[in-house]
Amino acid sequence: MHKFMTKLARAMAAIGGIVLSLLILLTCVSISGRLLNGFLHGGLMQSIAPGFSDWAINYVGPINGDFELVEAGVAFAIFAFLPLCQISAGHASVDILASKFPARVNRFLRMLTDIVFALVLVLIAWRLGAGLASKYGNGETSFLLEFPVWWAYALSFVAAVTAAAVGIYMAVIRILEFMTGQIRIWEGVETDL
Repeated sequence: MHKFMTKLARAMAAIGGIVLSLLILLTCVSISGRLLNGFLHGGLMQSIAPGFSDWAINYVGPINGDFELVEAGVAFAIFAFLPLCQISAGHASVDILASKFPARVNRFLRMLTDIVFALVLVLIAWRLGAGLASKYGNGETSFLLEFPVWWAYALSFVAAVTAAAVGIYMAVIRILEFMTGQIRIWEGVETDL
């Protein structure tokens, strides 16, 4: 089961990474187009090559609706990275006090943290599902590109459900670890326990 969950989390993170990389490329191209647009339509270019400057106004500029695509894509990417972060215990933690606690107390704290994470991830997935149903039902579209907003909700919902499943899995693992006293999934922090 752990291999499957790890592969699922890594696959989601890879997809999220690809989407994020494409969004970075999109943003760079759009910003470059915006800068070139300003230069090509400035006073200098109008005086040197007015015909080219007038022609370029139709072809050089920012990508229309880039911020809408970035907004939808980043939301998906965040949810796509959550499963890997959850299964690898990659969340930020401050353990100044916890490192002084006995092993059983640390296992309890880790279990409690993963249970809370699982509950929060389930809540997020549930509310995203409700938002998806609402956006699908009312037919809302984005302002510039006019793509249905529910598409972004649907992609984020799939990633959030995956994160919730991984969160529940990790909560169950941590409960078993606390009950049995045996570490089943090492985080790298248990070597001192």
